[in-house]
Amino acid sequence: MIHQYQNNGYNIVLDVVSGAVHVVDELCYDVIAALSGGAKEPTAAGLRKPEVLEELVQKLGGRYGGDDIKDALADVTELTEAGQLFVEDTYESMIDDVKKRKTVVKALCLHIAHDCNLACRYCFAEEGEYHGRRALMSFEVGKKALDFLIANSGSRRNLEVDFFGGEPLMNWQVVEDLVAYGRQQEKLRDKHFRFTVTTNGVLLNDEIQEFINQEMDNVVLSLDGRREVNDHMRPFRSGKGSYDLIVPKFQKLADSRNQEKYYIRGTFTRENLDFSEDILHFADLGFTQMSIEPVVGDASDPYAIREEDLPKIMEEYDKLARVMIQREKEGKGFQFFHFMIDLDGGPCVAKRLSGCGSGTEYLAVTPWGDLYPCHQFVGQEEFLMGNVEDGIIKPEIADDFRSCNVYSKEKCRGCFAKFYCSGGCMANAYHFHGTIHDTYDIGCEMQRKRVECAIMIKAALAE
Repeated sequence: MIHQYQNNGYNIVLDVVSGAVHVVDELCYDVIAALSGGAKEPTAAGLRKPEVLEELVQKLGGRYGGDDIKDALADVTELTEAGQLFVEDTYESMIDDVKKRKTVVKALCLHIAHDCNLACRYCFAEEGEYHGRRALMSFEVGKKALDFLIANSGSRRNLEVDFFGGEPLMNWQVVEDLVAYGRQQEKLRDKHFRFTVTTNGVLLNDEIQEFINQEMDNVVLSLDGRREVNDHMRPFRSGKGSYDLIVPKFQKLADSRNQEKYYIRGTFTRENLDFSEDILHFADLGFTQMSIEPVVGDASDPYAIREEDLPKIMEEYDKLARVMIQREKEGKGFQFFHFMIDLDGGPCVAKRLSGCGSGTEYLAVTPWGDLYPCHQFVGQEEFLMGNVEDGIIKPEIADDFRSCNVYSKEKCRGCFAKFYCSGGCMANAYHFHGTIHDTYDIGCEMQRKRVECAIMIKAALAE
């Protein structure tokens, strides 16, 4: 499967199966386009047949000379023989093995606080309540969650725990106590915990910062960008904005971590479709690690992204990509999560096919110990898998998530980005279509654009 596109003056060819990327001239671009799209991918032996050259000369002879077409075809044939073009898809045959994998849990999202001190307008967690009640996780429940993780992690040594909310800092003592318990268990069980925390920064202080720097492998800092954007969407319950309080704290924390192992994480809505300005605002504040996610909301929500917003969003991604190239060349580069792409290695085959591992490798834990496939399913009783006391009592839910992959979704089969997004977010698919075996269509369009921009940036910086 071949995907071709032109961006920022580059002719880019992606072999979807191998992941090989080629930046080519116009002639080679047109030759590959002429060879693509058949019922079967061309083979190197097939490309050497005289009739292939004859057909190309017929199609392209009005624009290019015969000898030039012949040379371009030879280059394409060589790349095909090397397994970098027109590679046969053998991944689908591996799906059965992926489905048969046992549930080995490697990560938990601990909802340490179903409460929050902000009132973000787009919050899927309903200001921390998650379709339920406000609550703080006790140390005992958290301890059982870590015990559950260890017991269900098999031979896996490295385990991940994200302290999430609501706002985790509202239950900070329990966070500290659970980290201490985890460090104790590391020595006893030959495990290693990678702790992370996601915070809005309202309660952040020097003491908490010191603990985060000592114990947290990563920290996610929630901020939506420019003051007016952030304060409109992320106010206190009184209506007062949060920007002026939290930005100096976030700058201090990021600097104290040497601008590493953190993310400034924002959300853009249809009320700030010029979101590239918010990302550049992050950079101008001194941050170097950042992400800004498209809001996911019902069509009735005034801030929800709609199909008619996509052209503007695509323009913004293109604009951001060009500015990032310029700033990188000027020595002022920064990382944007959605443009980070590994063209040499990337995730293992199982991850490429089935994604984040929600419901199988990754689970969310409520303050009272219930287990859900991920934080976005919390409170939806049809996805209640069990609890930290009894473990997983509905393995059929895990089986359903395990069977979800890029070949179980018809929309993914022909999509060039399928091995980069692994089928997209199952929670978004469920919320829009009532099944995890579908895709969030607007999200797919944005994902495809981000992949194209990310590859173009790599091409530009390789010159």
